[in-house]
Amino acid sequence: MRPWGMPSATPPDDEPQRIRALTESLGLPGLVDVHTHFMPQRVLAKVWDYFDSAGPLIGRAWPIAYRLPEDERVAALRGFGLRAFTSLNYAHRPGMAAWLNDWSRGFAARVPECALSATFYPEESAPEYVAQALAAGTRIFKVHVQVGAFDPLDERLAAVWGLVEDAQVPVVIHVGSGPRPGEFTGPRGPAELLRRHPRLRLVFAHMGMPEYAEFLALAEAHESVGLDTTMVFTDFVEAADPYPRELLPRLAQLRERVVLGTDFPNIPYPYLHQLEALESLGLGADWLRAVLHDNGARLLGLSESA
Repeated sequence: MRPWGMPSATPPDDEPQRIRALTESLGLPGLVDVHTHFMPQRVLAKVWDYFDSAGPLIGRAWPIAYRLPEDERVAALRGFGLRAFTSLNYAHRPGMAAWLNDWSRGFAARVPECALSATFYPEESAPEYVAQALAAGTRIFKVHVQVGAFDPLDERLAAVWGLVEDAQVPVVIHVGSGPRPGEFTGPRGPAELLRRHPRLRLVFAHMGMPEYAEFLALAEAHESVGLDTTMVFTDFVEAADPYPRELLPRLAQLRERVVLGTDFPNIPYPYLHQLEALESLGLGADWLRAVLHDNGARLLGLSESA
């Protein structure tokens, strides 16, 4: 294992071929990644600046492996054989979500592999623009409790959660306390949210890192809840927040509700490393097929075959 904070961020020259070889060995038509980011350039530049500064929510060196122009990032995912991915913009203050959703609609229109993604934030206008996003065909939402520093139980979101629950559109929610805890991170908020909205299709980003056991238990208790693999099991995360190996049998049992997520392009190692880290768990080909493709395809409403 590499020393903490010192991963290799340089993708190998044959990365696309190695990724395609893995998916072909599993009999898959490609990958479905529910946790990738495409943002307006000025927003992405600020995100990258924050990573470069190792800001307080990160606290460690974090090189960006795919610091490329937008068209080259899209081409990279196509080269890896992705059938579908997401844009997953997220608002961290009032007044951002609606225009981020407009940008995401434009991006999905010109990049057919991108599932139409949207976001929301606790503000009076949220029910209106979420209803508009649903009417436009949004297939997945993203909210970032840690960066947005908001309570998922905020009363201004009560109607929003009802809308997305009724529409049965999944929400990727970063609410675990990693890399650094926030005022509203941790399992208590989403546990209460699911008590109020038991059919809510939440997908816990990063498997709820570092509260892995607590978020796994929430997924086990609620059939509508899933976990995404984003960054989990990689050398970078294992050095700081290792996944407890005693939980792996339970994770294997939850096979149908674990989906591939990567955080591309904002990762400090090659995309291939995430896939190899999942393969190295030894949970079997059926588990890998479900996680790398079938579950994500079902979540985003795709056919399970190309």
